[in-house]
Amino acid sequence: MYGDTTSELEVTPVAALGFAILASSTSAILVRWSHAPSSVVALYRVLFTTLLVAPIAVWRYREDFRRLSMRDLGFAVVAGVALAVHFAAWFESLNHTSVAASVTLVQTQPIFVAAGAALLLSERVNRATVIGIVVAIVGAAAMSFGDAGEAPISDATLYGNSLALLGAITLAAYVLAGRSIRQRVSLFPYVTVVYTACVLTLFVVVGAQGHAYLEYPPREWLLFLAMAVGPGVFGHTVVNWVLEHLESVVVSVAWLGEPIGSTILALVLLKEVPDVITIVGGLVVLAGIYVTTIERERRRPGG
Repeated sequence: MYGDTTSELEVTPVAALGFAILASSTSAILVRWSHAPSSVVALYRVLFTTLLVAPIAVWRYREDFRRLSMRDLGFAVVAGVALAVHFAAWFESLNHTSVAASVTLVQTQPIFVAAGAALLLSERVNRATVIGIVVAIVGAAAMSFGDAGEAPISDATLYGNSLALLGAITLAAYVLAGRSIRQRVSLFPYVTVVYTACVLTLFVVVGAQGHAYLEYPPREWLLFLAMAVGPGVFGHTVVNWVLEHLESVVVSVAWLGEPIGSTILALVLLKEVPDVITIVGGLVVLAGIYVTTIERERRRPGG
């Protein structure tokens, strides 16, 4: 139906997804280097990302903005608010519960994506895909608890765990909205609306928390910009392009590869050596991603 374009798209989205996950993996390192409040980091990461993509959207996709239906506009705004709540809830959860509990709970997002995809997007989730999801989440949990000694699990609180779970649910909502809308709306108009809604929401969150908006040293602004270019443009924006071509479940499971990339970068840049549990957990995550991706390729027409 699409000629050679289809053949190209069969491979390109998977490679692009891998690249996006690698780019997103730099986020943890950049956040670790920053001394600004977490909500401020999230605000400027998304704001600078918006400033990078919006000129392209306005310059090349003016007609697409005019054709944007109120329904799609509304859902894009909801996706942006969901992304903001994800950042705010997850970052704040780290102040109230252990890193292990927070990361494990937020990494349950493929479960919510799979349920939402089946109920809302009519994406069939078969047994092999479910197995891939479970394997990847088990591996992610193992990676999280590998460093549990830094923050004993017994110190976890219901409030912090609830925030992390909220972060998982809102990330799932963001992925599902992207999968639905990106079938009809061009990438740059979509992400411009999503990121703008996210920025406005985070602006309110930063104000509500009483943090300063501007009083940060040049080093912090460089880190904010780096987060926008790496995890923002090459991470989330590329993922939103991929959502036009790959099922939301595949994307959400692949996102579990981010801790693996972060662990490798932490080893190289921060000299943080992972323990055996973390390494084994990473291999299990990769196995789960492999099973899910191969199953997607098998079900694809002609696969």
